[in-house]
Amino acid sequence: MLATNLVIILGMMQVSKKIPFDDPQVLMGVRALYIVSNLIIVGIYLYMQMKINSKKDLTTLKYVEPPPMGSSEEPKLVTTTVHSYDLQQLRALYKSQLMGVGMMGVMHLYFGYTNPLLIQSIIPLKGAFEGNLVKIHLFGQPASGDLKRPWKAAGGLMGMGGAGDPKADKKSIEQAERAGSGGVKEE
Repeated sequence: MLATNLVIILGMMQVSKKIPFDDPQVLMGVRALYIVSNLIIVGIYLYMQMKINSKKDLTTLKYVEPPPMGSSEEPKLVTTTVHSYDLQQLRALYKSQLMGVGMMGVMHLYFGYTNPLLIQSIIPLKGAFEGNLVKIHLFGQPASGDLKRPWKAAGGLMGMGGAGDPKADKKSIEQAERAGSGGVKEE
């Protein structure tokens, strides 16, 4: 996934050098492509939200959430449902998308950069189709193997992730319950 993103970025950087962004028609076309790309992503997320709410899977999901990186907190036990977990993950996807649009807006409207518009029309769309929620709710893949909840935390910049992955094994859950960090129930 990281390698294909890198290839796309490098390829699109070369392509964007050949595009005459000074031409107002071309610039409007690239802006339209960026807007359509984001509307498709929002459409996918809204459809997934509808699917999640229609399934309303109330299966209990227990996992141990690692503390934030650099924190001295203990890992905490989280008890939730698959429905709530999926909605929480979807909320995080919405936030991520809004953050990207905001950053792109500042880069393009305030600083006047045009080349990233082209790249950001493709990479987020590709990322949306590669997400776990999309694989389960849009493509109908079973939630097993790599798609078994809770999902591993997505790597941040250049694949360097945060504090670690949530643990759902029996030993970790029992250890967290004994440590007294249990009882966190998300509705």
